[in-house]
This record gives sequence, C-alpha cells and structure tokens, in this order.
Amino acid sequence: MSEFIGRDRKARRAYGFDEIALVPGDITLNPDEVNINLKIGKHTFGIPFLASAMDGVVDPKFAVAMGKLGGIAVLNLEGIYTRYENYEEILSEIASATVEKATQLVQKLYEEPIKEKLITKRIQEIKKAKVPCVVSSIPQRAERFGKLAVDAGADIFVVQSTVTTVRHESKAYKVVDFKKFCKDMPIPVILGNCVTYKVALDLMETGCAGLLVGIGPGSACTTRGVLGLGVPQVTAIADCAAAREVYYKKSKRYVNIIADGGMSTGGDICKSFACGADAVMVGSAFARTIEAPGKGFHWGMATPHANLPRGTRIKVGTTGTLEEILFGPAKLDDGTQNLVGALRTCMGNIGVRDIREMQMTEIVIAPAIRTEGKLFQSAQRVGMGK
Repeated sequence: MSEFIGRDRKARRAYGFDEIALVPGDITLNPDEVNINLKIGKHTFGIPFLASAMDGVVDPKFAVAMGKLGGIAVLNLEGIYTRYENYEEILSEIASATVEKATQLVQKLYEEPIKEKLITKRIQEIKKAKVPCVVSSIPQRAERFGKLAVDAGADIFVVQSTVTTVRHESKAYKVVDFKKFCKDMPIPVILGNCVTYKVALDLMETGCAGLLVGIGPGSACTTRGVLGLGVPQVTAIADCAAAREVYYKKSKRYVNIIADGGMSTGGDICKSFACGADAVMVGSAFARTIEAPGKGFHWGMATPHANLPRGTRIKVGTTGTLEEILFGPAKLDDGTQNLVGALRTCMGNIGVRDIREMQMTEIVIAPAIRTEGKLFQSAQRVGMGK
C-alpha cells in the first residue's frame, strides 16, 4: 500500500527487522531434527550461513575454519589478500589507525595493485584444506578473475557490487554480459546486490545460482547515508523471494535468495528466512570471532573507494570463537552467539521441518517487538536493552 508523502507523490511502506515478529506454530518440533541444509549447484552445505566478502571478516584461514564447520566464507579477490603477500602487518595498521584517519589509510593501502598470482595462491591455500572455496569480484573484473578462479580450483564465484542490474549501460568501459558469463562459467555464479522484484527476476534469467539481497543495511556500510539508497531488508527479501517463486514456476529452476546485511542477532536471521531467504550473508557477527583477521575491527567493501567511500571502519570487538558464534554455547545474552542454535530453536517453535517451510511462517507487524516489557533491560543496558 502506498501513502502520499506530498502533493501527487506517493511512497510505498517498507519494513525492517525491528518492525515484525514471527508467530509460533500450531505444532512444535525437536530443533535438532530440522533440516537447514543449503544447496548451491552440486554443493550441499550443512548450514545456510555465508561470511561476507570483507577483509576484516574473511582471509584464507577464516575460510578454511568456516568451511570445516559446514558454512561458506567468501574471499574478496580485490582485497588486501590479493594485493599484499604478507598481509598481517596491513591488518595491524588498519586496526591501530585512529577513527579520523582510518578511511584515508584504507584508501591508501588499497591503491596497491591486485596481483593475479596471489589470486591463485589464496584459492589454493583454501582448497588445500579440502573445503569449498568461494570468491568474489566486482562486475568489471568478473570475466578476468572468474577464469583465474576456475583455473585455481574455486567452487563458486560471486559477482558483487552496491547495485547490480542486467541493464547496466556505460560508454566508458565494457559492460559484462551476465547471461553469457553465467553460461560460460563451469561453476555456480551468485549475483548481487539487488532489492526489487523486477531486478531480481531479470538477474535470475541470466542463469545465476543465487542472488544477494540488500543495499545499505550492513553495519559497516554507509551507502544509505552517502547515496540515500536502500530498501529495508524485510521488504527487500520478501519482494525478491516473490520473484524467485514466479521464476521457479516458469523455469523449474530454483535460485537461492541470500539475505545480505542488516542482521545483528539470531532473531534477525530467523526473520530473514521467514521472509523468504534461503541463506544469510553476515559480516559483523563473524568479524567478532577470534578467527577473524580484522582484530576486532570491520570495514565495508566500498570503504577503500578513492572518490566516494560508502563504508566505514567500525570496532566490533572480539567476543568468542567462530564455533561459539555459530553453534554455542552462547556466553552472551544478546542473541549474537549460537546463531545456528537460534535458527533451529525458532524453526522448532514454529513447527517447520526445513527452510522452505520456514518461508511460509506467519508474520505480524510488531513495532513494539523490541521494547514491549523490556523496561528493566533498557534501563540496565542488558540483553535486548543494549
């Protein structure tokens, strides 16, 4: 439903995670018996969690750790790991920078050219551990880096930009043909990011295996402030999931919807699946792990942009191991640990056996969901009052 925001000007109401709640089911299930597997191409993953392709989150060692736990970690082929042979001192420099100088420092450090030999080396480091390797690049470098990634043994390739469309136009550079790219790539391709029904439908027609949904909701992203762009995640996921269903009925080919950004707790993640997601891509939650390379810091993919940064460096701290963040036991009461346990418990309480059933969960608009009855938590800044 649209509302007038001015004379002859309407705007559609959109919703974020804090404005909805999930309704418990008529039956309940043992959380340990629900199926949360994720299938992308010929690969099946034990948990539907992706770690964001951000340098403060995923390095080759983190990718190996995530893979061994059944999830996916996406390595950014345009980050410091393919620019610097010895990247530990670069990570330390970023972590020790002042708030005022952090963005300028990151911009300077990312001026170092990308080295193709390091792309091959990083992929091989991950594959040596016998876990799936997933890597990403921006559209302008997708064809070149895609071939390098395949030759090095990558299993899935992600093409990611702030806003991705099939109908991109430019006179200054060659525009990638996504349909041809997906057809030519011998491994599954994930495209993103998008937030609307029509664009999602267009991107699915390319033959991609998955879509990243989310523009600007990430904790280290400043796109919404810099450009004013974005659709709250609840509405964005639901719209793109609707496109998936229409496309599936027409083509009999299923395209995964991957909610990317804006999820800070297990509750947010559960709501993403209820809105239609098949998987979630998370950054800040994994940036807090002991295994994360950012040393308690996290910065957006567009932070190094030379002319218009659309990300920032934030301090998230280190709160636990990757296994604790994913599987517990949780030592914090704010929903930022045991994310897999939260998903399974939610599914059990709703009474759904798998993610597809989860996508049919009853949802209510609930603007008081975070504040109702939480006066003491808010006053004492504990639990949901933090």
